[in-house]
Amino acid sequence: MNPNFITDVLAARPSTETAMIELTRSGHRHQWSFGDVLDRSARFAGTLAEHGVARGDVVMTCIGNRSEWVLTLLACFRIGAVALPCTEQLRVGDLRYRIGVARPSLVVADERNLDQLRAAYPGGDVLVIPDESLFTDADPAVVVDVEPEEPALITFTSGSTGQPKAVVHGQRYLLGQRLQAESWFGARPGDLAWCTAASGWSKSARNAFIAPWLCGASALLHDARFDPQERIEILVRERVNVLCMAPTEYRILAKHVELPALRDVRRLIAAGEALDADSFAAWKAITGLEIRDGYGQTETGQLTGVADQEVRAGSMGRPLPGIEAWVDRGELVVDPQTVPTFFLGYLGEPAPAGVWRTGDLVRADEDGYLYFQGRADDLIISAGYRISPAEVEGTLLSHPAVADAAVVGSPDHERGMIVRAVVVPAEPHEGSDALARELMEYVKRETAPYKYPRIIEWAESLPRTPSGKIKRSALRSSR
Repeated sequence: MNPNFITDVLAARPSTETAMIELTRSGHRHQWSFGDVLDRSARFAGTLAEHGVARGDVVMTCIGNRSEWVLTLLACFRIGAVALPCTEQLRVGDLRYRIGVARPSLVVADERNLDQLRAAYPGGDVLVIPDESLFTDADPAVVVDVEPEEPALITFTSGSTGQPKAVVHGQRYLLGQRLQAESWFGARPGDLAWCTAASGWSKSARNAFIAPWLCGASALLHDARFDPQERIEILVRERVNVLCMAPTEYRILAKHVELPALRDVRRLIAAGEALDADSFAAWKAITGLEIRDGYGQTETGQLTGVADQEVRAGSMGRPLPGIEAWVDRGELVVDPQTVPTFFLGYLGEPAPAGVWRTGDLVRADEDGYLYFQGRADDLIISAGYRISPAEVEGTLLSHPAVADAAVVGSPDHERGMIVRAVVVPAEPHEGSDALARELMEYVKRETAPYKYPRIIEWAESLPRTPSGKIKRSALRSSR
C-alpha cells in the first residue's frame, strides 16, 4: 500500500494533541486538535465529492492563513484531488490567468475575495467560506491509495522574472518534506512553529503545517496582514518556539520594532531571498539566536540550509543531507534523483530531464557553504566586471539611511551596463543628491569600487511579487 499523508501523518498523531492554533482576523483564538482536523477535513472531502470533485481534479483555493485553507488541502490529499492554493493578493488578471492554465473543477474562496474571483471566474463552481456546514454535514470520504508520482499540488512560481509557471508536485512531495523538516526547519515534539508565509506560496504549503506535523510539533496560523508590533506580541503571547519568516520581515522588525528577548523562541529560520548581514547581527544581539538561512525553489522544494552546524552570516548553508548540488560556472546545479521534493514538471509539459540548472548564481567557500549572488538573468556585466545585484543590495541595506533597496543593470554606451539602485529611504531621511553621493561612496568603501551604483533613484516602496520577491523586471522596464 502506498503512503498517503492523511494516514501516515495526520491520523498517526494522538487525536487529543494540538494540531494548530488559529488566530483569526477578528481576534478570536481557536485551538484545533488532530482529531478535529482529521474529522473536519474528511467531511469536507465528502463535500467536495458531492460537488463532483474526483481523483485528479484540481481544486483551487483563495483563502488566507486560516483553518479552512488547511482543511481544504487535507481534503484534497485524502481523495487524490490536486490542490492549487492561491494567495489572496492576486487580482482579477492574476486569477484569470491561473484559472485558464490549471482549469480547476471547483474553487474554495473566502467571501472577502469573491468580487475579484467572480470577475475572473464567472459562472464557475465556488464554495464560499465561512460556512460551517461544508465541514460537518457530509459523510467522511475514504482515504485513497495514492501513487508517489500522482499529482498532489500545483503551485505557481512568483513571476519575478516573467509569466508565472504552474509547477506540479507529486504525492511524494508531501512526505518528502521530512528531509528539510528534520534537518533544517528543526521543530521538536511539543513545539509551536510559525511559518508566516502567505497561503498560496511554496514555502507556506510545505512549512505552515506539513513540516511542523512531520516533526511532531503544532502549527500557528495567523490570518492578518504583516504588522511589526503585532508580530512581536504574538511571538511572546503564544510562546512560539520555531519562527520561519522571509528575510524582509526579519529586516523590518529589526529596524522598526524594539526586539524583546523572545525567551521561548529557540530557532529562527529564513528563506525566500538573501538574508542581509545587519538583520542577522541585530537578531543575534537581542535574542542570542542566529537566523538559519536556507534556499529552495518552487520546482525543487528546499535544497540547502544551515542545520545544526556552524552558522555563517550571509550563507544559505550547505546542501541538505543526501542532496547532490554543486556550482557550475557560478550557477547552482542539482541532481533531481537526489531531491525527494523535485517536481513532476510544469503543467502540460513533460518532466525535465537531466541535471536541474537553478538559474541562481552562488559562490561556495572552502567548507562548502553557499552564498546567494543573484539570478543568472539579473547578473550585471559592466565594463567586463560581473556584478551581483544581491551583493550591492546587501551593502546598501547596511547603511542606516536605507530602509529597502533593489539593484538592476541599466544600459550604458561605454560600459555596456551600469549599476542602478532604487532606494527607499529610512525615516527620518529623505532622498537627495547629497544622500545619493553618500551612498555611492559608501558602496565604494564597503565593496569593490566597480560595484557602486552610478544611478540612484528614490521610491516610497519597491515592486514585489505577492511572495515578497523584488520584481526586477518591473524595475528594468521603468526606465
